[in-house]
Amino acid sequence: MATPPELLQSAYANALLHIKDSFISDNSIRDRVEFVCRCLQNRAGARVLLASLLAKIHNPLIDIRKPYTEIGGADTYSGRRYDEIYVATFVNDYQLPCNSTTAFLTPAFRNRNATLTPDLNMVGRPARLYRDLLQLLTDVHESKVAPDILLAETIRFLLIIRDEKRLRMGTLLVGLQSTDDAPPLSVAQIMTLLDQHLKTKGASRLPVLIVAAAYKSASDHLGERVLPLERHNAADEQTGALGDLDITLADDNRVVTSYEMKLKRVKREDIDRALQKIQNSQKRIDNYIFITTDVIEESVVQYAATIYENTGGIEVTILDCLSFINHFLHLFYRLRTMFLETYQQMVLEEPDSAISQPVKETFLVLRQAAESGEATNGEFPVNDQ
Repeated sequence: MATPPELLQSAYANALLHIKDSFISDNSIRDRVEFVCRCLQNRAGARVLLASLLAKIHNPLIDIRKPYTEIGGADTYSGRRYDEIYVATFVNDYQLPCNSTTAFLTPAFRNRNATLTPDLNMVGRPARLYRDLLQLLTDVHESKVAPDILLAETIRFLLIIRDEKRLRMGTLLVGLQSTDDAPPLSVAQIMTLLDQHLKTKGASRLPVLIVAAAYKSASDHLGERVLPLERHNAADEQTGALGDLDITLADDNRVVTSYEMKLKRVKREDIDRALQKIQNSQKRIDNYIFITTDVIEESVVQYAATIYENTGGIEVTILDCLSFINHFLHLFYRLRTMFLETYQQMVLEEPDSAISQPVKETFLVLRQAAESGEATNGEFPVNDQ
């Protein structure tokens, strides 16, 4: 009996060999596989499919619809185990467009103990993803498609999507290289670019990267550095971080400033929660700074100003994201291009689960438009993918 890694490698080799030809003649089954693999809104489905199919091939006696040992019975299996131990390594090795963490800890698949049949209400978005995924598991259970064939087809689509992504990104980066002789963007142009990028759908991670890029590009001048960023979906209680971004002195690990990013208004309760985190962490910091893209209410600013005396020296303040970076770019004017390069690199290096592919591509389109002079009236074309 082949091991799970060997089964995955065999399916990968088969998919690579027949990359242009589908393994499945049934159009409805093939369409379901493609939708699950291409679903940008939710990448969990592809990993559930990979893990479940791998388990079924490895142990033909199991019921592929029962990836929870809590269900009970000899035909159940742990989908999470196959996902975390085998699929995770496989997906990372070949940079397949899937979740960066196990799909069985996403809300729809967590803490389940029911058979995954088409009539099960998964309560997730998009609804079609779950309908198609559950139907595919049933198709295997009813022998409408063999698990090894479906696994190879799933990997084939993931490889196609991965290569399409690489081609688009490569084309956009080459387009940027063609503008290398253009003069550096002004602060005003960079601000317009960032403003447009922040307005794209799925931009919640971007304020963190904007501030982190500022500190990284000016670290030699500030005598401070950015601690490694935690995962976008990791809770502060799990990571031990005070905020979304922790800044330390260059020569030690003491956190001196923490940033918390919000795409909505900062309220008094947010400040109270921040103080509770500081108290629970037993870390002594100088500043706790909220960065928001929404309106800043004067009453909340005044409440924040009282914290310094009440805590014996911890400053809490609220800053507008774009105003903050605008001031930084003028203060460190000669570092503006380095900031832009650092921000671009950080955006592109983030996993797709934190910053989607369309958001990454949008930035490259915006920057190319700015540097090639295609922008008019301070506005750049936005990729609406």
